[in-house]
Amino acid sequence: MSKIINTAVLAALVLSLAACSASGPETTPTPDASGGACPAAAPGKESAKIEVAGELGSEPKVTFDKGLKAENTERSVVIEGDGEVAKSGVLVTLDLVAYNATTGDEISATLYKPGGTTSFALDPDQLIPGLYKAIACSAIGSRVVTIVPPADAFGSSGNSSLGVGADDSIIFVTDVEAIAPLRATGKDQPAEEGMPTVMLAADGTPTIKVPDTEAPEDLKISVLKKGDGTEVKDGDSVTVQYQGVIWDTGEVFDQSWGRAPFTTLTGGVIKGFGQALIGHTVGSQVLAVIPPKDGYGDEGTTGIKGTDTLVFVIDILATTTPPAS
Repeated sequence: MSKIINTAVLAALVLSLAACSASGPETTPTPDASGGACPAAAPGKESAKIEVAGELGSEPKVTFDKGLKAENTERSVVIEGDGEVAKSGVLVTLDLVAYNATTGDEISATLYKPGGTTSFALDPDQLIPGLYKAIACSAIGSRVVTIVPPADAFGSSGNSSLGVGADDSIIFVTDVEAIAPLRATGKDQPAEEGMPTVMLAADGTPTIKVPDTEAPEDLKISVLKKGDGTEVKDGDSVTVQYQGVIWDTGEVFDQSWGRAPFTTLTGGVIKGFGQALIGHTVGSQVLAVIPPKDGYGDEGTTGIKGTDTLVFVIDILATTTPPAS
């Protein structure tokens, strides 16, 4: 499976940020809405020089003089939201535009139209410190402008593929549009006889136990938790947590747990996995038993034989309908 985030450049940006995380200077914790410590950066003289106009969810007009440089990450709230506050360990859905503060060039942006947002885990271990500080402590409905120095971005190496030099600061404008848990939270449903059973750890990580019987010949899909969110339609982009095991061995061959949620189009994965998404709702947990004909076929793939039946447990976290091209 390959991760899909709106545009190839935005995917490169987010994934590069995750891969090249560099430790940066400490910031003074700011109280969040619940009174706890929050690691957002404070506003400063450089972030105050960046003008941002436009309504939340619409493409912002961002004006600044080339050559801005920040010594520390600075964060200014342009529009103050009144929804839930983003904290570590949630899935955030947002519109985002990033600029090279030195050259003034746009690095990447979402589409600023329905279905054009991006979603990823708010995790300090997966994002550069500057992007994490830009989003953490932001309430749903907020627009925030953040300027990030190299120490909180790509460090002294920069990122040539994104046009970011070793001394370049980065500007982010982020619109926080939704926050969701990183696990299914729907209502438990009765177990279906003959299907594998699933036990959940405290953080939601599943353990699948396969029954000591022959695998079914046809695709079997069962809802373990029923969410009350948006229904996934054929062709949608869906963000999930998942774990996959082989029926005959019970061995885990792939999972998002311990890494990051996985975003895909319903048609961008094996047929049985896609069918387990379509028609189900955000917040649901779905169990799918996938025979080879709906999986990797007679040829199989790395670690999976052409005769292997697969079992997936899938937590549906978010879904959007991509805008028409």
